[in-house]
This record gives sequence, structure tokens and C-alpha cells, in this order.
Amino acid sequence: MQDKRKEIAFFDAHAAADDYNVFSEAANTSLIDSFMRLARPPAGGKVLDLGCGSGVFTDLLSRRGLDASGLDISPKLLELARKKYSALTFIEGDVEALPFPDASVDGILLSGLVHHLPDVSRCAAEVHRVLKPAGRFMAFDPNRANPFMFLYRDHSSPFYSPVGVTENERPVIASQVAGVFEAANFRTGTEYLSGLAYRYIASPSARLVLPLYNCIDNWLFRPRFMKRYSPFILTYGEKP
Repeated sequence: MQDKRKEIAFFDAHAAADDYNVFSEAANTSLIDSFMRLARPPAGGKVLDLGCGSGVFTDLLSRRGLDASGLDISPKLLELARKKYSALTFIEGDVEALPFPDASVDGILLSGLVHHLPDVSRCAAEVHRVLKPAGRFMAFDPNRANPFMFLYRDHSSPFYSPVGVTENERPVIASQVAGVFEAANFRTGTEYLSGLAYRYIASPSARLVLPLYNCIDNWLFRPRFMKRYSPFILTYGEKP
């Protein structure tokens, strides 16, 4: 069971320093490019950015001509989002009980959200409920098969660091995430993404080697046989 109070406290604390936009602008753009390709929202379509944080991806979706709204569990991050992107709509809410009508949206981006949920099934059911028929979603999450994600962020690793993450977070296994959404009656697929440069990481010691990590990530996972070990999993699906 996810301790939502701890999740809220963690992200509210990050809002005070405005430091939770961890990716470079190019990485953010790459993720939105992937969403546009895999979720294929119609021009002007209504899309939701779930786990929107300070609104970076919501804004980028809006810039692509979409009717984008953001939802997050952290009231402080939402305050920040509303200040930064005053023309957009941001809603406080829980992905396990979405405050939207049935079959009301064309596309959903799960912004680094799935790996925070010990049980993804309730979220998957809600995503299915609010999507229109033929609506699509995309989620991006850290890949447990990636050596860096496993060593640094998996609880079973001897090198695990809790700095900058909540106790609920863990890298995910691609087949397991896809399986949960399939059980929620989605037709699903999986892709892998590397080359997402970080601009910030919470641990000061890890921050020292961040340029080296970004460089390694940019070339190591380019070969086809290395794709499944990329740092990020893209899970996508369509509601029949």
C-alpha cells in the first residue's frame, strides 16, 4: 500500500526549491515526442498529464496544440505549476480515483508515475475508465533491467541510495507493467528509451558524476541488442 502522506510531503518539499524538473530540455522534448508518436492524440484533443508536478510536460503538450490539463497529488507543486503556466488547468487529485467523467479524454501521459505505485492495477483501471474508446496512454518509468537504475535505485541493490526518492519508488519490469494494463483491458506495447540527459539529481556525490553518466547513457544503449537495457521503459496502450 502506498503511503500517500509521505508522497505528498516529499513532493511538497521539492516545490519549495523548484528542483523537481530533473531532465534537460532536450530530454523533456524527447519524451513528449514519444508520447505524440505512441499515444497519437488527435489535433486539439483533450489529454491529461498525470503526475504533472510543476507542469513542464503539461506545458509542452499544450504547445503541441493539445487541450492539456495536469493532475498531481502535491498541492505545493501544483501551486508552482499554476504560477509558471497560468493559462493551463492543474487539478489536485489521486490517480487511483481520477476526478474526470467516463470516456472523457483522448490521451493520457503517466509522467514517471507508475514506479511510485506498489499496486498499479487501480491506476490502470482509472486510466481505462476516463479514456474514450480508441484513446491511448503512455507511461515512462525507470527500467530495473538497466544496470545503473538497478544498482542505484533498486531496494535489493547493495548500492541502493534513498536520497531524492520516496520509499515507494522502485525501477519496474517491462513485462509486469504491460501485464497490469493488459489486465485492465488495454492492447499494450513496450519500447525503451535512452539518451535522456539529467540536469539535476538530489545526491551531491552522485551529481559529481552526472556528466559522465549522461555521456555513457547517450551511446551505450544505442545498439539494437542493448535497447532492452535502456534506462527508461515506455509502456503504451489503446482502449478498445
